[in-house]
Amino acid sequence: MASIELRNVRKSFGLVDVIKGVDLEVRKGEFMVFVGPSGCGKSTLLRLISGLEDITSGEMLFDGQVVNHLAPSKRGIAMVFQSYALYPHMTVYENMAFGLTLEKGKDKDEIRRRVEKAADMLQIRQYLDRLPKQLSGGQRQRVAIGRAITRDPRVFLFDEPLSNLDAALRVATRIEIAKLHEEMDNVTMIYVTHDQVEAMTLADRICVLRDGLVEQVGTPMELYERPDSIFVAGFIGSPKMNFITGEKADRFSCNTLGVRGEHMQVRDDGIWEGTVIHTENLGADTYIYLEMGQEEPVVVRLEGAQDYPSGSTVRVSPDESKLHRFDASGKPMR
Repeated sequence: MASIELRNVRKSFGLVDVIKGVDLEVRKGEFMVFVGPSGCGKSTLLRLISGLEDITSGEMLFDGQVVNHLAPSKRGIAMVFQSYALYPHMTVYENMAFGLTLEKGKDKDEIRRRVEKAADMLQIRQYLDRLPKQLSGGQRQRVAIGRAITRDPRVFLFDEPLSNLDAALRVATRIEIAKLHEEMDNVTMIYVTHDQVEAMTLADRICVLRDGLVEQVGTPMELYERPDSIFVAGFIGSPKMNFITGEKADRFSCNTLGVRGEHMQVRDDGIWEGTVIHTENLGADTYIYLEMGQEEPVVVRLEGAQDYPSGSTVRVSPDESKLHRFDASGKPMR
């Protein structure tokens, strides 16, 4: 496994600055997730780490060694892409073994041992003789991951690997990736996603990116409980945090008041009044969307099945021990 350090890393495409000066450390054996909205630079940053893109300025270090000009094949990385990128005329075994056959000094027994070990880890050994077209999407993605495992890399890089899977397969494959990290003696992994649920469930630490810059780095619960900005507060968590402004926020001596849906209660003596505009009954939870004079509807998350008809009026109160106060610049008031 390797540690990775980025020092004021920048990347420009012509006159367009995509990565605008990133300082970041990924620790040995860590599962780091890059998350952020489309266009924030997370995939570009991953490609800079892999060496598939050249750094415009700054330094990239693996275990303290500058690797700016080191070819991808020399960095000890393995990358899993959103597209499976499997050779359609090769069997699963041949796809997983292909990278090893190009390395000098690898005999057939060693290659077979590595392929079968990876196949066992991913529960695809029974498919080794099949062609990719005979597999489901989830099985193909496992083959792509297995091909990376066989190379025994220092660092695994994942670029939105679950985007092409349906909801059920996303959950199943996400669990497999988490198990893989544990089984491989906590090899260093960097994972790119726009899905904050994937980030929260997989990461040791999350790096939130915005417009080519690092907005915040921390554990999932650090970002959830102590966001460093309104942007992070609104991006991490589902449903997203409610932001209350105007007189309702003035009551709590702040410009913007943040409160999560699960930290609000419907009460007869609630301090705020709202009109129900939509209700989502999910069985275990109910989401109530209220019109309260804010830019966006305020979401209240309640346990169990609840019935609040559209147009009805309810009163709500926040859990004052769970409030997030932000100043006019969007920074937390702590």
